[in-house]
Amino acid sequence: MAAATDPSIRGVFRQPFKEQVDFFRKKLNLPTERYDDIRKSAHDRAFIVAGAAKADLLDDLRDATDKAIASGESIGKFRERFRDIVRRHGWHGWTGEGSKKGEAWRTRVIYQTNLSTSYAAGRMQQLNDPDLASRRPYWKYIHNDTVSHPRPLHVSWSGLVLRKDDPWWQAHFPPNGWGCRCRVTAVRPSEYKGDKAPDDGFVMKKDSQGNLHRVPKGIDLGFDYAPGANRATPYKDLIDRKLIRFPAQLGADMWQSLKPSLSLETSLQWANTLDDWLTSKQAGRTAIVGAIGPDILRWLADEKQALPQTAEVAVREGLIRGQKQARHLKAGDGLNEAEWRRLPSIIAEPDQVLWDVDKENLIYIANSDDVGIKLSVRFEFRSNKTNRTNMIVSGFRQSSKTLEERLRGKLYEVVK
Repeated sequence: MAAATDPSIRGVFRQPFKEQVDFFRKKLNLPTERYDDIRKSAHDRAFIVAGAAKADLLDDLRDATDKAIASGESIGKFRERFRDIVRRHGWHGWTGEGSKKGEAWRTRVIYQTNLSTSYAAGRMQQLNDPDLASRRPYWKYIHNDTVSHPRPLHVSWSGLVLRKDDPWWQAHFPPNGWGCRCRVTAVRPSEYKGDKAPDDGFVMKKDSQGNLHRVPKGIDLGFDYAPGANRATPYKDLIDRKLIRFPAQLGADMWQSLKPSLSLETSLQWANTLDDWLTSKQAGRTAIVGAIGPDILRWLADEKQALPQTAEVAVREGLIRGQKQARHLKAGDGLNEAEWRRLPSIIAEPDQVLWDVDKENLIYIANSDDVGIKLSVRFEFRSNKTNRTNMIVSGFRQSSKTLEERLRGKLYEVVK
């Protein structure tokens, strides 16, 4: 389906409405290098603009997009804001840069994709309203017949009526591609004529990294999901998937900027994970509990000319209830369950961070009178056959006296 001409894009989605605006405003800004760094339902939780990795740049792009959605601003106004943002931030290297045609294409993609997906997510919420759903439990697919070059399969789906809980909608709830202006409306049972979900088959499509994905025919890569249906997916799940792929400084900056939104969710999710580990034995499980801070990475680069590849900090199940933990408990300095629950807050807000000169590990300290919690983080620890991550390799109580002695003996250095 060809993209609409500029003047008509706003009109396709009519006037903004509360559910649409609320959906967009609950997203977190997520730095990205490529448009498909995240796929499908992850877009329910994150606002991205391919190539926009700096927080302030992404903030301004988000504000411009929010005005387009919430205030009904035209694509012309959005383009003015986009040009100003690019100029003020000195943003270079974005796809489409260097020509009016390229800029027009790029701004149309950002503008229309965010309008269409937020509209669809808002409509999804309205269509699932219990009162409406009880009266109109069927949904009808409606193709917009004003497009210049309609996709044949989208045309064939027009008028299709299926129950709202039919699995077909999970991949076919529009928009179903770049520029798609199809929509869905709720209808009464009387409009259902026994339609069956079409079986159009699948095709294999490559992402920007050359990876193949199985996608239903008629749907562009990354559009095979129902916008808004997965808005309850934890932010932390999304951030973790990005964190282990980003270069260390970018990942650290991302975690730092999102920390106010992520702190409670991280703690709650870690508590659930720990409960599961303590009640069901399964070897080899790991969980990300935080990230090395940008200031610590700068210290490592300046003072040690050392930098891990990524910023995430993980912990293994075996550390918490394995032989090392048993030895510490027997010695009287092992961490109890309540102290293990504090891992995310200790990594996020340590009282002190030290450098172990001999082992070349970071040491996170949470002080508590004369005895504090000590966590040692080893860079790029091999957690399985293929992946390396920054791992908490020990956790126990250590006296402040011992820490002071090791600092005086230059076995430890103060990072922060």
